[in-house]
This record gives sequence, structure tokens and C-alpha cells, in this order.
Amino acid sequence: RHRLSSAQSLILRAWWVITFPGIAILLTVLGFNLLGDGLRDALDPRLKE
Repeated sequence: RHRLSSAQSLILRAWWVITFPGIAILLTVLGFNLLGDGLRDALDPRLKE
């Protein structure tokens, strides 16, 4: 329980420790989603009808 409360206080004091990696993960996942959509649009013959 002590570790959890110390981690919570760390997040409140040093918010960038969580925020910037979270944004990096978000942008990476969004990029892979857009890449997958583009590949599907380019390679799926059923969508060209």
C-alpha cells in the first residue's frame, strides 16, 4: 500500500513522467492504425467496386 501512495504522489508531482510516454504510445498506435487502413484500402480488391 505504501508503494501505491508514493507512486500516486510521484504522478502528481512529476506528471510528465506519465504524460509524455502516454502521448508517444498514443501516437504510435494511431500511426499503425492509419498505416493499416491505408494498406487495406490499397490492397483489398473488394473495396474498389
